[in-house]
Amino acid sequence: MLNREIDKIVSWLQEQVYAANAKGLVVGVSGGIDSAVAAALIKRAFPDASLGLILPISSNPQDVIDARLVVQTVNLTAVELDLTSEHQSILAKVLDGINNHHPVVELNQRMADANLRARLRMCALYTAANALNYLVVGTDNKAEYYTGYFTKYGDGACDLLPLVDFTKGEIYALAQSLGIPEPIIVRQPSAGLWPGQTDEGEMGTTYALIDAFLNGQQIPDPDREIIERMHERSKHKRTLPAAYRRS
Repeated sequence: MLNREIDKIVSWLQEQVYAANAKGLVVGVSGGIDSAVAAALIKRAFPDASLGLILPISSNPQDVIDARLVVQTVNLTAVELDLTSEHQSILAKVLDGINNHHPVVELNQRMADANLRARLRMCALYTAANALNYLVVGTDNKAEYYTGYFTKYGDGACDLLPLVDFTKGEIYALAQSLGIPEPIIVRQPSAGLWPGQTDEGEMGTTYALIDAFLNGQQIPDPDREIIERMHERSKHKRTLPAAYRRS
């Protein structure tokens, strides 16, 4: 059953590339399970025209090790680009500039730092994609997309979303079928936004409960409220920008 689904995703990726008159696919490989599954899929779709970018930014060294393991396992051509200095330069320049007029509180500064990382990676991915006439593949799954757990114009910016209709649990099943290494499957989901950051810790609920909610199952009220609140607050991430229209 899963192998048939994998074949369907691969065919869909191929169709999208041909329809766009593009030549292949590029994906950011973080070392996490979602990007690992995406990496394996684009390699199957375009064995000779697929690329992974490993893009550390003040990252945990283990993330890079895991990303290298992924691309080696799926035999995906990959380029490693450390964007730490670019990130630090832009962040410092912007914060120093605006702090002269409007002091930035620590929490907002941390989020600006984290989101800039995702947006710099997006810039690198699209630069590579434009240079090669490839399409950018996103890695968001159904839980992340519904709750808005992605950076607007960062990891949420892409041309194709092959995993957006799969719950986190289904992503794990796909990973098993695709031969993703066990260390990647068992690692705790984290966007690597800051030291010790985890997806579930930041969201305040678990992927298992989000999956259950999305499957129409009953979950504890506090978790349901968190999920519904995240969904409502993130509507703007799933739509085009609000545009004023002259009457």
